[in-house]
Amino acid sequence: MNPGPFGMVQTGVPFGEIAAVRDWLKLAGKIGRPASQHAQRPITGLNCPRSEVSGRRLWGLFADRFGTAQRFFADHFVVNYCPLAFLEASGRNRTPDKLPPKERKALFAACDEHLRTVVSVLEPSWVIAVGGFALKRVTETLATSGPRVGSILHPSPASPAANRDWSHQAQQQLKQLGVWA
Repeated sequence: MNPGPFGMVQTGVPFGEIAAVRDWLKLAGKIGRPASQHAQRPITGLNCPRSEVSGRRLWGLFADRFGTAQRFFADHFVVNYCPLAFLEASGRNRTPDKLPPKERKALFAACDEHLRTVVSVLEPSWVIAVGGFALKRVTETLATSGPRVGSILHPSPASPAANRDWSHQAQQQLKQLGVWA
């Protein structure tokens, strides 16, 4: 969907849970800060003390399945449909689907073009949407041209279904699609 305040906002990596980025992806370095940042959501990069549950679940699944990031990335890529974060005055993350219609229309046009470009450059066999919002955007953006499209349950703890062994459910969905044996 878009970056979480304790994941990609901190690391620049989609679903960028700190421990996964540091320990499994083996990324290190200084994370830059924007000139203006929200007082409730400062960018502390890899020093962020909070865990992004969605990212921990997603990258944990890949770590369990592939062992190393190198093995995963040999045939896979992860990208956010919308790489921008929107924070409310309270610091709460506002997802793109909750933006006012005029703002949402302009944002989706740019994000759709980004998705088409990524798919054009990488030429994947599959695009696996993570969650219903992503599936809707992928389906509308790519229509019937391009790679096969499937989806898995979003790993967010806000989803009651995701809190019931998300990893197993996601693996079953990927097997049913024929993506994983």
